[in-house]
Amino acid sequence: MAARTIPDLLGAARRAGRSVLLEPEGYALLDAVGIRTPRHLFVRNSAEAALVDTAGFAGARIVVKVVSPEILHKSDVGGIAIVANRPDAVRAAVQKMEARLGENALEGFLLCEFVPYDAGLGGEFLLGLRWTEEFGTVLTIGPGGVYAEFLAGNFKAGRDVAIVSPAMPPERIEDAMRAAAVVELATGGLRGQTPRVRLDQLTAVVSRFITIGRDFTPHQIAECEINPLVISDWGPVALDVLITLGHGRPAPPPARPLWKMKRLLEPESAAIIGVSEQLNPGHIILNNLLREGFNRERIYIVKPGAQTIEGCRSVADVASLPERVDLFVLAVSAAQVPRIITDIVAHEKAESLIVIPGGLEEKQGTSALVDEMRATLTRARATVWGGPLINGGNCLGIQSKPGRYDTMFIPEYKLRAAPGRVSPVAVVSQSGAFAIARASKLAGIYPKFTITTGNQMDVTVGDYLTYLKDDPEIEVFAVYMEGFRPLDGLRVLQAASDIVASGRTVILYRAGRTAAGAKATASHTASIAGDYAVTKALATGAGVVVAETLEDFEDLVRLFTFLRGRRLHGWRLGAVSNAGFECVAMADNLGDLTLASFGERTAARLTEVFTRARIDSVVDVHNPIDLTPMTGDAAYEEVVRAVMSDPHVDLGIVGCVPLTAALQTLAPGAGHGEDVAAAESVVMRLRRLRQDVAKPWVAVVDAGALYDPMARLLEGAEIPTFRAADRALRLLNVFCSARLRGAEANQAVAATTV
Repeated sequence: MAARTIPDLLGAARRAGRSVLLEPEGYALLDAVGIRTPRHLFVRNSAEAALVDTAGFAGARIVVKVVSPEILHKSDVGGIAIVANRPDAVRAAVQKMEARLGENALEGFLLCEFVPYDAGLGGEFLLGLRWTEEFGTVLTIGPGGVYAEFLAGNFKAGRDVAIVSPAMPPERIEDAMRAAAVVELATGGLRGQTPRVRLDQLTAVVSRFITIGRDFTPHQIAECEINPLVISDWGPVALDVLITLGHGRPAPPPARPLWKMKRLLEPESAAIIGVSEQLNPGHIILNNLLREGFNRERIYIVKPGAQTIEGCRSVADVASLPERVDLFVLAVSAAQVPRIITDIVAHEKAESLIVIPGGLEEKQGTSALVDEMRATLTRARATVWGGPLINGGNCLGIQSKPGRYDTMFIPEYKLRAAPGRVSPVAVVSQSGAFAIARASKLAGIYPKFTITTGNQMDVTVGDYLTYLKDDPEIEVFAVYMEGFRPLDGLRVLQAASDIVASGRTVILYRAGRTAAGAKATASHTASIAGDYAVTKALATGAGVVVAETLEDFEDLVRLFTFLRGRRLHGWRLGAVSNAGFECVAMADNLGDLTLASFGERTAARLTEVFTRARIDSVVDVHNPIDLTPMTGDAAYEEVVRAVMSDPHVDLGIVGCVPLTAALQTLAPGAGHGEDVAAAESVVMRLRRLRQDVAKPWVAVVDAGALYDPMARLLEGAEIPTFRAADRALRLLNVFCSARLRGAEANQAVAATTV
């Protein structure tokens, strides 16, 4: 059957009123894309089965299957029988199924060639395609057969199934397949066993299967599942297939005028509505703009009865604005928003809006307001002007360093304003509370942009990443997601893939991972949370660093920001501590890292330091180096410098249990003469060392709150600082994997395009 007949198959099923393809139709579809199926013959009943000459089927057995749109899982109801290859046996099997399953709508029966294969692990696969609103078509490759769910659920996470997108480059799809345990079992073989199938054979089937999702979902095919695809002597064969029809492609929303993004993020003029004479959110936003240096003469307040507020001109209504502003901030109640947007559009008074209030989409009883707002926006989008871009609602808005504005109405005594310097970081978060909480905790990191999108009623996270990826000043993109707008997950991944290919980093925390989490997400942002496993797999496949916890997210942002620009050449670790337990913890938690073997020059240099410090009788040259609590500030620095200078060391970890009297680790106080900020302290020495050493390294301060000033001083010099060695090493593994494996993948892509 030619591939062009696939629409005919789908059309016939729809005309028959079916939402699924019958298995003979499913076989025909697989045959059309080049996936092998068993030789088969369709009969309508036992009378026709009695007339079949089974001599044409190879082998001593035949598989008999019921064909019914009401029976999707045949093995659960006894709808499959393996019988002798004889007409009487076939007829008898069909008669039994007719009697047992006759209450269902039976279309007939399928007589299939019996395909011998090894049903052990690695012999059966499940290939599944399904349409997701977030990412479009998603392909799953995992263990197949009747135990598919059990096996996938009991493999190690990340090894259970491969989840890929047709939009991914072929080499990334192949990498994801290799990572799945069942693929490794089938293609690599266990020790002493012959591989069941070559990877290229399996990849060829997957490539053909992907064409179904690429060409026919979601408006024609919603889901297609082969279970099992077996590895026979003839190669991969699809024994069973289930195909569910789609419900039509939804109408795309009006195109957003994304060429106005610069007006939104770097406006030259601004208007604010919702500013009172007293300090309210709108007034705080106004003060923030003035604090950030926004031109006072280009700020307008929409407030009847006022002449000026904080020296900025006030106008009675939207129509009275003297110019079309680049940015209009709405800090009013949700009930006022549709009317204001209608006025802005009618008079073409703003290129972009930030809609602060919540309650627009996630609260019951607001649908009329939302419908009015969307209708107004749709009309504007049809004009040459294109209407305004809208960020929000239900958001804290945006902090933009180049735009000289900050709409996050947090009192300065609650969240200190960032100093003049700017970090090469962009934070894009659906949650405003998440963004400001991270800003409070990520001391020393001052993002160029902090964008809170709220409900994404118009501009999406994918839009922002697509725009910001072309900004060479941004090296780390920190993203918090609760739910994607339709197909925006795919847009996010495409932008992230471009960012990673340029040698930069995207860090993602995806919330709404469980049923309870998804429910909480929907009530907060009116977004529908998707499948976390899909998000994680596709994001990882695009080179995104996926944070497992909120604390990991913070530490990863610090790690990648503070270590940016530092060249990493391998996995060889140099480790130093002054505590034996910490040295053991480092050795126990290496992950993919290896302990470097120091060269002769380094060993001699270390021996000399030990001798001068009079610790040579208790400290040996090995990795990790246990300096013991006897080592002072100067010797500590010399040892770390020697280790990090060794050509066999790619990166380092410097632990310090600071309770020893030999080191200055305390802030000045009663009962001691220490000063952690003194030039000769170990901390200040490590700060200077950070400037001298080009390799990436991190610090560990394993002690209580009394030593927080020590940790803050280290982080103030952009030294990633952890409070436990095992955590530091776990996240260093993430860092190395992103840097090294990402570089290898990008080199491979570059090599194939030359």
